[in-house]
Amino acid sequence: MIIFCEKITPRARYIADFIGGYFTGHPAKMTSDRGEFAASDSARINYSRENISVRCLRISPHSLLFEQGIQEQVTNCFVYNGYPAFFKTDGDWPFDILSAIFYLLSRYEEYLPHQKDIYGRYAHENSLAFREGFLDKPLVNIWLNQFGEELRKLFPPGNFIQQRFQFIPTYDIDEAYCYKYKSWWRSAGSALRDLLSGKWKAFAQRRRVLNNKEQDPFDSYDQLHNLHRPYHCKPVYFFLMAAQTGRYDKNILPDETAMQRLIKEHAAKYTIGIHPSWQSGDNAALLQSEKDMLEKTAGIKVTASRQHFIRLSLPSTYRELLKAGVKEDYSMGYGSINGFRASVASSFYWYDLEKEEQTHLRLF
Repeated sequence: MIIFCEKITPRARYIADFIGGYFTGHPAKMTSDRGEFAASDSARINYSRENISVRCLRISPHSLLFEQGIQEQVTNCFVYNGYPAFFKTDGDWPFDILSAIFYLLSRYEEYLPHQKDIYGRYAHENSLAFREGFLDKPLVNIWLNQFGEELRKLFPPGNFIQQRFQFIPTYDIDEAYCYKYKSWWRSAGSALRDLLSGKWKAFAQRRRVLNNKEQDPFDSYDQLHNLHRPYHCKPVYFFLMAAQTGRYDKNILPDETAMQRLIKEHAAKYTIGIHPSWQSGDNAALLQSEKDMLEKTAGIKVTASRQHFIRLSLPSTYRELLKAGVKEDYSMGYGSINGFRASVASSFYWYDLEKEEQTHLRLF
């Protein structure tokens, strides 16, 4: 795939890499040379206001991919092919699909002034996807599939790959066990609260579990393993490794023998990742120490992560993850509602909007 663009910017290259990978498995080539564009036998996209007299699909550009810095954007939505679209322009396609995809993938709106939720996170109510009713749709994929149909009318199908779906179950191990393997004072305090609040069933269950007369209700690991096996699932488990418990970090401490055994068992069978503690959001140094502890316990290099409570702030969270050696992050969702936060089902590389560069952090 080749894209003609009069001015090639980092933003334009980023989107060329993404859509090229989506359609062909390789980044699209960008050129500002009309002769090179016309001579290519690849699928051709003319991203300019100029009509070039060769077989191609022309997208008339919005200004976003040629701008620097962050400012309010006009995102008036209209309906095209049954779905919302924005950045309306003329051309063979009625809106600048490249700029619209960049706006959604870069999470441009999250860099603008916005209201936080009760946990200090970007509130989903701020998002264009929620306001316009497409949060439950992978709109980027839908757009690209429709756009791809037009490209296939112009160019041989051999230029394109078939998209494949993969289901990856993921689990946050916030609290590995409900009652077992906790310090005596935590157990005693919780039991006392159960009594004072009249939670007699919970108090009785706690006693049975601690006396080894009943399985801990959080001990579902064998059940999950048996569920994955017939479907050949490849799950990812994210372990919370806070060295001290806190209001939002209620994990079994990582130096507990049972916790270390659980981590080793899962690392031997599955992909594991770090679940950065709430405390690490206030003290970035803790992220590295928690990841180091997980790697030491598991005996492997850890490169995956998902934020505890989906506590994510752009760009600082992703920069800290990169600094700690994380390569894949699974936090691109909301903790308050289901849906596609970046309006896409495919994984993609994070673009650092303030530094104007594509990073090596792949987002799921």
